[in-house]
Amino acid sequence: MLRPPRRLKNEINVVPYIDVMLVLLVIFMVSAPMMYTGSVNLPSVEQADGVPQDPVRIEVGEAGALKFSGAGEPLRPVDWTELGTLLKDNPDRAVLVAADKDASYQTVLNALDKIKKSGFSGRVGLETSRQP
Repeated sequence: MLRPPRRLKNEINVVPYIDVMLVLLVIFMVSAPMMYTGSVNLPSVEQADGVPQDPVRIEVGEAGALKFSGAGEPLRPVDWTELGTLLKDNPDRAVLVAADKDASYQTVLNALDKIKKSGFSGRVGLETSRQP
């Protein structure tokens, strides 16, 4: 008795591939939370460029309180709307922003944004303490 010729099976068995993908998925899901994301290591300043003559100084306190000093004036507390007005009155002077190291980053960015939105076109710098 003659048997008919065998037909070739033209299919790919995907079950092993699915198994491998599931194992990889589990490995990535377990290892992703354990990955070290790193931390921000800010540079220190040994010597900065010279401080501009008679700069406008804006101080951001730990709790977000703002203080302002113009040419030779002592620091005085201001609010956000008053800060914009004071900056418009001193358009060509350099501005130094001094922030407490425990002040929120968002508050410092808000101060820089307020400087920009007030139409100030001079130099803006961040004040740092000098490392010994």
